[in-house]
Amino acid sequence: MSGDLCDNCFQGVRHEGTPEGKMETIAGVECYVATPSGDYPKEKVVLFLTDVFGIPLINNQLLADDFARNGYRTVMPDILVGDPRGLDTPKDFDRAAWAAKHGPDSWGPVVDSVVQSLKAEGVTWIGTTGYCFGAPPVWHLALKGWSNVSVVTHPSRLRAPEDLQEYFEKSKAPLLINSCETDPAFPQEAQKLADEIFIGKFAPGYERTYWDGCTHGFAVRGDMSNPKIKAGKEGAFEATVKFFNKYKDL
Repeated sequence: MSGDLCDNCFQGVRHEGTPEGKMETIAGVECYVATPSGDYPKEKVVLFLTDVFGIPLINNQLLADDFARNGYRTVMPDILVGDPRGLDTPKDFDRAAWAAKHGPDSWGPVVDSVVQSLKAEGVTWIGTTGYCFGAPPVWHLALKGWSNVSVVTHPSRLRAPEDLQEYFEKSKAPLLINSCETDPAFPQEAQKLADEIFIGKFAPGYERTYWDGCTHGFAVRGDMSNPKIKAGKEGAFEATVKFFNKYKDL
């Protein structure tokens, strides 16, 4: 079962708000950085690994700001290497060709260099949060032992059970999966496989949330006028913060 990119990976609703972070260059990589306004632990960073819309989508910037409001300096690197999609992507867009250009050989050096730079400046704890396209980079860092806590929300491009089993066998980072009812990229069969592999067996810690009435993309680009999607978006975010807080002293 392969969790390829789906139609919902390339569409959604633009949210309203004024971003408060700023652009910074880290290890030669353009990053959106949201910093808490008060005192915060300088040695801890949330690494925000985006969907296909990347840094330019205001929804992603506002979410990064929300993590900063919860006390975590949040770094969102350009894992799309200057080639994000827009919400106005046409229906006949060649999704497969775009995806082929954005595999691990493209985003891998980006996340590696950013993480190494953060560690060089004294960061000792990295919590990753990956949405859709950002899930494989979360896996990548956990398998290398470079991150402390992993969260994926409506992940894509994860193979079930192969990638789930590899994480179970090789990673020491606690894992949270925020899942939903309708998700071609991470369907309920994959969700059940994850539970079978991890529940009661994965020593570092495993949790999964499930959001009824939500579709892939709900936690970033969902229609906030829909009460179930609003509850799912806010609930997945709250679960992510709680998970980071639970394991922030690893």
